[in-house]
Amino acid sequence: MEVTGLSAPTVTVFISSSLNSFRSEKRYSRSLTIAEFKCKLELVVGSPASCMELELYGPDDKFYSKLDQEDALLGSYPVDDGCRIHVIDHSGARLGEYEDVSKVEKYQISQEAYDQRQDSVRSFLKRSKLGRYNEEERAQQEAEATQRLNEEKTQASAIPVGSRCEVRAPGQPPRRGTVMYVGLTDFKPGYWIGVRYDEPLGKNDGSVNGKRYFECQAKYGAFVKPSVVIVGDFPEEDYGLDE
Repeated sequence: MEVTGLSAPTVTVFISSSLNSFRSEKRYSRSLTIAEFKCKLELVVGSPASCMELELYGPDDKFYSKLDQEDALLGSYPVDDGCRIHVIDHSGARLGEYEDVSKVEKYQISQEAYDQRQDSVRSFLKRSKLGRYNEEERAQQEAEATQRLNEEKTQASAIPVGSRCEVRAPGQPPRRGTVMYVGLTDFKPGYWIGVRYDEPLGKNDGSVNGKRYFECQAKYGAFVKPSVVIVGDFPEEDYGLDE
């Protein structure tokens, strides 16, 4: 076998296999024996080294030779960058067998066993009292949420359905309308005030996600928090919308 005479210690080649439909680009040392090279190919193609037959193809995909001398060095063959080494498997496996992950038995662990492990993410969160395992922080958040809900309930109880009102949301001009709904909703937590505006400045017709809370024309309805609703003598202004 003629030595190629190339001085580069490594070579980049493509690896293909009779068991797989894809190619891998890998770099190997030219000083590997073919036996050692086959052992490294086991991790790439999945074939046992003892069941491999190797063929060398040039960058133009032209067949060069077989790599059939176990004690010969990889560099003793005309292997150059861009060549392809094709692995023919003689173990009896079928094409694509190692690509079908549905046949791979998946490892599963019970929740009880996972709770006993000390090297898991859950164990780390518990030790560090982070996330949902921070009982003090969680209790504080729950207390704050309860307090907000009670405050909203108190504010909402002072806003009777049918009252004239003015909505004064931060960064927006005041909007006048009539209170049509007061209470909890399905679309968001907390207490909400359903308002029918005097102008088409709303977002709905009194219904959200298919559930109707009150009746009004499209774009006249809106839901706002009790804190931005002022109840009082706010007569309906003539906006000339009927002209």
